[in-house]
Amino acid sequence: MRRSEYEMPRADAIALLARAPAVTVATVDPQGLPHLRVLHPVLVDDALCFHGAVRGERAGMLGWPAVASVDEVVAGAPSYFFDPVRACPATTFYVSVQVRGVIQAVTDPGRKAAALEALMRRFQPEGGYATIRADDPAYVGPIAGVAIQELPLTDVIGKAKLAQNRRPADVVHLLERLWERGAAGDPAAIERIAAANPGAPRPAFLRGPEGVTLHPALAPADLDAAVALVADTYWNEGVDPTVIRRAHLGAGAWVGARDRHGALIASARAVGDGAKHGWIYDVAVAPAHRGRGVGAALVGLLLEHPLLRQTLQVHLQTRDAHGFYRRFGFVELDPGTTRPRMVRRRPTTR
Repeated sequence: MRRSEYEMPRADAIALLARAPAVTVATVDPQGLPHLRVLHPVLVDDALCFHGAVRGERAGMLGWPAVASVDEVVAGAPSYFFDPVRACPATTFYVSVQVRGVIQAVTDPGRKAAALEALMRRFQPEGGYATIRADDPAYVGPIAGVAIQELPLTDVIGKAKLAQNRRPADVVHLLERLWERGAAGDPAAIERIAAANPGAPRPAFLRGPEGVTLHPALAPADLDAAVALVADTYWNEGVDPTVIRRAHLGAGAWVGARDRHGALIASARAVGDGAKHGWIYDVAVAPAHRGRGVGAALVGLLLEHPLLRQTLQVHLQTRDAHGFYRRFGFVELDPGTTRPRMVRRRPTTR
């Protein structure tokens, strides 16, 4: 029996299926022989759809019971996170989804066209082709000549193993160890594990001023709020919001702060090589929350982010916040200019 604390809401399970680049489909043929295939799916009308040749190998799956499975590893936790000697506590935190049902053929030309168009939009989002429509003479033949199969999403089982079975103190310890390790995916893993355990206290590095939480990895869902914070700043004058969005998505570190209702009230990002040089950009706090220490907490988190914490020189430019950044060890390199560059240097060791 699946542990109830690991159950994933259906909406989250569908979202995982939607973003998965591939799924593994397991079937058993009439002779009882197992078959395992990796397929590229798309979600259409509450079904998982695949395409293939009319007489291809996949055509033989019609009418077979099937299980489609996809998973994402969130973080691996070595044994020494929890015990200095025993190997037993080593574990992996992950999310997974299974869809169970019977594979069916899609025969309606309109639905086939919709599935093929969805596949193109997913795997060729830049366009460069004529929209696939069942009534387009250029596509009538190709649509008839391709097979579309579907697995309805009537039986969807999602699992999120994100430390929900652990004591609150153990969750805090896990988050601290992930932050200390600072592997490439650890900031995002911290976000997901913390969100899955709302009853656990937040570790010190994720606590801001009263009523404010710090977040080491923002996501595309935060783009609109982040752009709203910085779009009218002097350093973004004349910059198209689309460019600002791309800059945030391309940042190696993107951190934020939320109020007690979960609204994004501050954001900052950085780029760098993780070793010699890093640059801080777009540090902004919502006007209603300034003067409370939110900016200082946010910059402190950003400087301890794995991208910057070992970087020899961290750079930024500012027109009016020199005193603020001096608190973090930054010094001006070119005073007297419109936007002096500041740098924070770490001692070099050999």
